[in-house]
Amino acid sequence: MKAIVTSFFVLFSVLIGFAQEKTKQQIKEEQKAAKQKATEALVDSKEYEFQADMAYPQGTRSINMTTNPNFLRFRKDSIHSEMPFFGRAYSGVGYGTDNGGGLDFKGAIQNYSIKKGKKNFIIKADVKGDADSYNILLTVYFDGGADLSINSTKRSPISYRGRINKLEIKK
Repeated sequence: MKAIVTSFFVLFSVLIGFAQEKTKQQIKEEQKAAKQKATEALVDSKEYEFQADMAYPQGTRSINMTTNPNFLRFRKDSIHSEMPFFGRAYSGVGYGTDNGGGLDFKGAIQNYSIKKGKKNFIIKADVKGDADSYNILLTVYFDGGADLSINSTKRSPISYRGRINKLEIKK
């Protein structure tokens, strides 16, 4: 009788222990919710940086960007871009000049908007650089991944895939 009561007590204790542990699915959902909340806070701050892993020029193959330094920095009132450009340039763009190598520009943000969807944020902005105007469309997914499209008046459109990160403040 003592053995039955002891084994029942041990079995009951083990079952209670398992009931209190979270399942892998619950842990995944909590991590996903935390990542979504962090991404939402980053987008709401209007201070973040996009870095590309891949470039998708119009009419040609994709290009791996992991070894190319690049960024598109959003600040509350401005955008700074140093993105490489692969594609066709139109009038007024000379290669080897300040405005010919890549999508390098700084400018005040115009027409900035954020729209939250079911799985992402759609961020639109216009920027006027020194030599060109740019329409920026950034789709930020809840996990921090992002797609960037840049349309220019003097170049063919180009898209990038990468991630957004918090801006590092340099001292």
